[in-house]
Amino acid sequence: MECFKCGTHLGPEETCPKCGMNVKVYKKLIATSNYLYNVGLERAKVRDLSGAIDALRMSLQYYKVNIQARNLLGLIYYEMGETVSALSEWVISKNHRDKDNIADIYLNDVQSNPALLNTISQTIKKYNQALIYCQQDSTDLAVIQLKKILSTNPKLVKAHQLLALLYIRDKKLDLARKSLRTAEQIDRSNTTTMRYLAEISEQAGQTEVKGKKRKKKESKVEYHNGNDTIIQPTNLRDNSGLMMIINILVGLAIGVTVTCFLIVPNIRQNLQKDAKEAAASADEMIETKNQTIQKLEDQVSKLTKDMKDAQQDRDESKTQADGYQKLLSAYKSYEDGEVEAAKDILAGIEGDQLDAASKQLYDSIQAEIQGKYLEETYNEGHSEYMQRHYETAAELLQNVVDVDDTYNDGHAIYYLAQSYRILQQYDKAAQLYQKVIDEYPTSYLSQNAKGYLEQVQAQMGNQVQP
Repeated sequence: MECFKCGTHLGPEETCPKCGMNVKVYKKLIATSNYLYNVGLERAKVRDLSGAIDALRMSLQYYKVNIQARNLLGLIYYEMGETVSALSEWVISKNHRDKDNIADIYLNDVQSNPALLNTISQTIKKYNQALIYCQQDSTDLAVIQLKKILSTNPKLVKAHQLLALLYIRDKKLDLARKSLRTAEQIDRSNTTTMRYLAEISEQAGQTEVKGKKRKKKESKVEYHNGNDTIIQPTNLRDNSGLMMIINILVGLAIGVTVTCFLIVPNIRQNLQKDAKEAAASADEMIETKNQTIQKLEDQVSKLTKDMKDAQQDRDESKTQADGYQKLLSAYKSYEDGEVEAAKDILAGIEGDQLDAASKQLYDSIQAEIQGKYLEETYNEGHSEYMQRHYETAAELLQNVVDVDDTYNDGHAIYYLAQSYRILQQYDKAAQLYQKVIDEYPTSYLSQNAKGYLEQVQAQMGNQVQP
């Protein structure tokens, strides 16, 4: 443990042995942070990820430089499918400790996998689109979108919960319970998951299905013959032989009549109907195939566009990740006093491809590096001028003027003009003297520049004469 003021290693005493600062409260804060880290670690081991997140966040509130707590928080976010939050925690961890930090391994594993970065980007877009569908009451489209998300990122707890909520709304309690059980396997003590399961149990308990069966009774008739009881259906009839022959003849006559007047026309009508139905079915089949072909062509076009968009998103993600890495390298070089190296690294970063926070850091570092660069270059150029190394002085001061021609209230332009005059580059000297006279008329530099300008113009006139 080091003193927060002077960085000296602290012993068991309550004051810093070097600066005398009272570190009693500081030690208690760190001890509390470490205790909460251990609580979060124990909860993470039993997959109580929500409880672990709460403990680790509280640990970082007590001591934000607790690298172990921040790295573990990133791992838990990554396990729950929230990769963007995980990356944020690891980047912050790396900013606090640049060397000997396991966050480097986590970041390299993610940034070196373009397919994973593309999946992360697509997951965020699809989840946001699913939320929009829910707001528009397009639940079917939202369910389809969430299934696509879970096919690529099955550990995204929020997607499981939202899908279960849509199933509950549509009274599909079994599917909702299945989705929530999957989320529960990832995060066992998630309060949202438990609340949804309780809602499913409550709805299932209110639904009771009762079936009633109806019995069919068979009509029958009983009669007695002596000591015997005979049971037979009521529709049973006993015909004699003559009646049987008459019934046969009448049946044949009826059959012929029915065949001639009913069956044959009906057969013809059915044949015509079947022919029309076959023709309609053929037309419908042709139309269906045409629609299928058109649909496949549309899908091919959409897939082609999606591939181009995915390639573009992958390139943008890689460029953005490279920009973050370069920005961290530039910041480290600047902190180590390597201004030239930091300036060269920043020159290779496209600022408009960074997010707002990184762009603000980029602009701040660039402004500080530029100020430091101008100061060092001007001092070196002025020193070379005073030592009469005019060529070196002109080169260094020209670099300063190219970046900021008003640096040091015109002194950079003035000494650059002096160097060019001594080097007999009168055209450049005359332009710079005139600039000093125009922009700093009340400065003593302006009075000196007027005198030197007349000398330079005279020399230029002598060079023109044969």
